[in-house]
Amino acid sequence: MSKRTLIASTVMGALALTGSAVVSAATLNDLQKEEAKIHAAAAKSQEKINTLFEQSQELLVEYRQTVDQTENLKVYNDYIASLVADQQRSIDSLQRQIDSIEATKQGIVPLMFRMIDSLEKFVELDVPINLDERRERIQRLRDLMANSNVTVSEQFRQVIEAYLVEVEYGTKIQSYQGAIDDNGTNVTVDFFNLGRTALLALSLDQSNAWVWDNEARAWEKLGDEYLSSVVDAVKMANGTIPSDLIKLPIKAAE
Repeated sequence: MSKRTLIASTVMGALALTGSAVVSAATLNDLQKEEAKIHAAAAKSQEKINTLFEQSQELLVEYRQTVDQTENLKVYNDYIASLVADQQRSIDSLQRQIDSIEATKQGIVPLMFRMIDSLEKFVELDVPINLDERRERIQRLRDLMANSNVTVSEQFRQVIEAYLVEVEYGTKIQSYQGAIDDNGTNVTVDFFNLGRTALLALSLDQSNAWVWDNEARAWEKLGDEYLSSVVDAVKMANGTIPSDLIKLPIKAAE
C-alpha cells in the first residue's frame, strides 16, 4: 500500500509539474502577445505622433508665411492709403480749380468782348492797312464768341492772336493790290506800307501816287517828285529790286 501510494504521489507530482509547465508556457505566450500588441500600439502611437509633428511643422511654416504676408499686406495697404490720400488731394485741388474756372469765365468773357470792341475802334482809327482783312478778322471773333462749341480758352487764344497780328502791321513792309476813292473815282492801285509810318498807293499804270493822311482820314495825291520813289518802294516790297534808300513823304513825329 505504501509503494502504491508513493507511486501515485509520484505520478500526481509529475502531473502537477507537467500542468504547471503548461500553464507557465500559456501565460508566457499571452504575455508575449500582449507585449507585441503594446509594441504595435506604441508604434502606431509614434506614427501618429510623427504625423502630428509633421503637420504641426507644416502649420508652423504656413503660420509664419501668413504672418509675413500679413506684414507685407499691411505695408502695401499703408502705401496704397498714402497714394489714395495724395490722389484725393489732387482731386480736391482740381475741383477748386474747376470751381475757380467758372468764376474766371464770368470775368474773362466780358473782358474779351471789351477787347474786341477796343480792337474794332483801333482798326477804324488806324492807318487802313489791309482794312478789309482786319474787319473780317474782327467779325470772325464776334461770330466765335457766339459759338457754343468753342471753348472759352480757344476764344481767348484767338482774341490774343488778333492783337498779335495788329502788332505785326506796325513792323511789316508789304505791298498788295486794292482800290481807293480818288475824288469819287474808284482806282485800282498797288498799296505799299512801311509799318504804320507810311501808307502809299500807286496806280497800276504807275502814273499817279497817293499818300494816306490819317488825320484827315483821306488820300492825298503826291507830286511827281515822289512818283519814282513810290514805284521803287512797291518793287522793293515785291522783291523785284533790292532794298535801297528812297524818298518818301513821311510826317514828322509830334
